[in-house]
Amino acid sequence: MIASVTREVDVVVLGAGAAGLATAACLRRRGLDPVVLDRGDHVGQVWHERYDRLHLHTPRVQSALPGLRLPAGAGRWVARDDFAAYLAGYAQVHRIRPQFGHDVERVVRRGGRWDVRTSAGSFRVRELVVATGHANSPALPDWGRGSVRVVHSAAYRNPGRLGARSVLVAGAGNSGAEIVVDLLEHGVADVLWSVRTPPPVVPRSLGPVPATLLTIVQQPFPTALVDPLSRWAAARSVGDLSAHGLPPARIGPVARTRTTGEPPVIDVGIVAALRAGRVRVVPAVTRLEGADVVLAEGSRHRPDVVVAATGFSPALGFLEHPDLLDRSGRPRTHGGASTPGAPGLRFVGFRVPARGALFEAGRDARAAARAITRRA
Repeated sequence: MIASVTREVDVVVLGAGAAGLATAACLRRRGLDPVVLDRGDHVGQVWHERYDRLHLHTPRVQSALPGLRLPAGAGRWVARDDFAAYLAGYAQVHRIRPQFGHDVERVVRRGGRWDVRTSAGSFRVRELVVATGHANSPALPDWGRGSVRVVHSAAYRNPGRLGARSVLVAGAGNSGAEIVVDLLEHGVADVLWSVRTPPPVVPRSLGPVPATLLTIVQQPFPTALVDPLSRWAAARSVGDLSAHGLPPARIGPVARTRTTGEPPVIDVGIVAALRAGRVRVVPAVTRLEGADVVLAEGSRHRPDVVVAATGFSPALGFLEHPDLLDRSGRPRTHGGASTPGAPGLRFVGFRVPARGALFEAGRDARAAARAITRRA
């Protein structure tokens, strides 16, 4: 048996998605040559695995990564496949050659460096960037066991693959709302939308201006000032949906994003579906009993399929430093910020602000590259 060899490396980037590629590109432009590790088998693999109708909720000009524009032919709202192709081209343009098949098992600080152990090798690293993403692992609630089929949104592709006439979508985020619209547009007869906490709903654009571009302008101002304005603008554009089953959100879109990290629901057809009575809003799912889905107020339903649009976790359990994460399991620091008690460790791509995860990942990537270059 041949003993495994630990490689000594200056800079390692974990993740070959948008955040990892952006970080690697920024580092290369500063003269460094990071090793990029990913558990998949090609760059941006997650973009090939999401549902077919997925489009970016941020406009093309706000979604490009540092050093390469998104092609104009991709349109204003870039489709899933077009963005996946962009990431592949981005890696080629910046000469980034990730090493695939590296599922991270452990990261620990030892002897002034980071020991990174993966399923395919071990590394001793001076500077480590974790860019595995905020949506790394599907999160499923503990609903118990039942005979009804449950599909997480990460495994949902299109209504045809479900082969169902009745579907309950659990989750009031953007994925849940968009999957509801997808089901309706493809003729699914009975669609229920299970909502635990009513989200703020905002239009994709206010006139010619994309809503997410406005959040960049709002960023320097306090929540108490811009949130009421955002609520007022959304109310004028979307209106009151209470009569259609969706009460107003308790907090506005800016306050929700800044306090919980959850962006508002971008309207890509859910408002029209609600007003037309094509989707029924029901309370949160509490448990599964046989073929029944039991809701919070006690009612029971028997859909053919439950689509659990219940979010993701960053799955950073490989870090043997739990104090680096907050109670939700997300990093306490981002971008160029030095992690207290963990020199040489940085996180990129774990924030989902209203102005867009890709926009923020680019900012964090630049900041991380500047900080690493200064240390080098």
